[in-house]
Amino acid sequence: MANTLALTQRPAWKALGEHYRNIRDLHLRTLFAEDPRRGERFAAEAAGLYLDYSKHRVTAETMNLLFELARQSGLRERIDAMFAGEKINLTENRAVLHVALRAPRGSTIMVDGENVVPKVHEVLDRMAEFSHAVRGGSWQGHTGKRIRNVINVGIGGSDLGPVMAYEALRHYADPNLTVRFVSNVDGTDFAVATAGLDPAETLFIISSKTFTTLETMTNARTARQWTLDALHDEGAVARHFVAVSTNAAEVAKFGIDTRNMFGFWDWVGGRYSMDSAIGLSTMIAVGPDHFQAMLSGFHAIDEHFRTAPFERNLPVIMGLLAVWYNDFFGAQTVGIFPYDQYLKRFPAYLQQLTMESNGKHVTLDGRQVDYQTGPIFWGEPGTNGQHSFYQLIHQGTKLIPADFIAFCRTLNPLGRHHDLLTANVLAQAEALAFGKTPEQVKAEGTPERLVPHRVCEGNRPSSIIMADQLTPEVLGKLVALYEHSVFTQGCVWSIDSFDQWGVELGKVLALRIIPELESGAEPQLNHDSSTNLLIRRYRERRKG
Repeated sequence: MANTLALTQRPAWKALGEHYRNIRDLHLRTLFAEDPRRGERFAAEAAGLYLDYSKHRVTAETMNLLFELARQSGLRERIDAMFAGEKINLTENRAVLHVALRAPRGSTIMVDGENVVPKVHEVLDRMAEFSHAVRGGSWQGHTGKRIRNVINVGIGGSDLGPVMAYEALRHYADPNLTVRFVSNVDGTDFAVATAGLDPAETLFIISSKTFTTLETMTNARTARQWTLDALHDEGAVARHFVAVSTNAAEVAKFGIDTRNMFGFWDWVGGRYSMDSAIGLSTMIAVGPDHFQAMLSGFHAIDEHFRTAPFERNLPVIMGLLAVWYNDFFGAQTVGIFPYDQYLKRFPAYLQQLTMESNGKHVTLDGRQVDYQTGPIFWGEPGTNGQHSFYQLIHQGTKLIPADFIAFCRTLNPLGRHHDLLTANVLAQAEALAFGKTPEQVKAEGTPERLVPHRVCEGNRPSSIIMADQLTPEVLGKLVALYEHSVFTQGCVWSIDSFDQWGVELGKVLALRIIPELESGAEPQLNHDSSTNLLIRRYRERRKG
């Protein structure tokens, strides 16, 4: 489904290049002064999410050209193809149907002639039944004790999504359950996660599609031994371990009852899987009803993305703005700043979603790109970041477009806290946009020699995404918003946003190096001189 015309040859792309040269020095102060209603004109709302993009360095002409670029890039056709179950992940010959994971019961989404929605709900129903059993106490450990601790063992998409969702929805979590996560193959991660826990009250969820992922299975085997060291019975594994996997043979070999194996499908990429069985830990923590509300939020934005005109389509607008800054202004990063402590892991989650998806250097038909693709995503929750890196955004030499995420109501009302928090969101976006001129600095009585130091140039672009309150439904909407923004960018760049071959190379090399580190005899090393030297140094010094 590659576009026949290369991106840089599309008329809208060429027109955007000329347009950029005409407006690149236009200041947001001027844009707002010339249009008193700019804040209204450059805003869109859908499914309870309000997007203010008026503080971006765009005009109506900019947006019209970006929308035309989306059309010339075949975005509408690509959206339709994804929702129809076509195999748009070309390098792996797979459909891309995370949207099916949250499709309502009774919907029809076809893959290879089969409606996959009934199977999705079959798994969701089994997850709900198991979650009720754990939360209600009817699922007991090997010694008859109630499960009080749940540990998800995974990595990448099998960890980042569940961790982010659990932290985001902690307000709704069962306070009687301790929920922790292990992903890093560094043994410290496992040691810290299990510290102070009773193995007789601990349930492990091993999340690995193939049940062969090196990091996950290393931690899983350590968890198995940790459990057996305390309970002294191989039969305990079946009561303290369940699997999210598709490899029944390996699951059974591990000692897990395959009736307690929750599957998903190859048309679900890891970084898009938090609302599949990978979210079992989330469902146990917050309950099936809240999990279903999250799925409903996902679906609301799915339908908005699928049906709304580009001019009012939130993910399309966000995705096109990302292209505008990445490819015309040369901005290399995007800052994600959620002003809600519960969303502290949201930037980390988006790092995988965006950079694993769009960190590609060839087009769908294998041609080397001659333009920039995926920007670097990073961030911290407000107001912490204001006392850390905001200085660089305000007065540094880098242009960093920013997304601020804000809520009208807090889940934890304490005095003036939320008003102060929200005031900071609005103030930061305003300060970035308009800055402070030398004349304004001088009018404050600043000594002449300090004036340059206190000037803020402004013209730093940002969006504000505002919702009423952080609910499970709103979390689903926020994640879907970014999923489809990433899809929009990938479509314009003509890349495959759903494979991750670059991740594989390091894994292959690690498998080669592991026995060289562990061998009792001096191994024959055939790496570069640096790697050979580091292997020898490690072997010499590892025993202290």
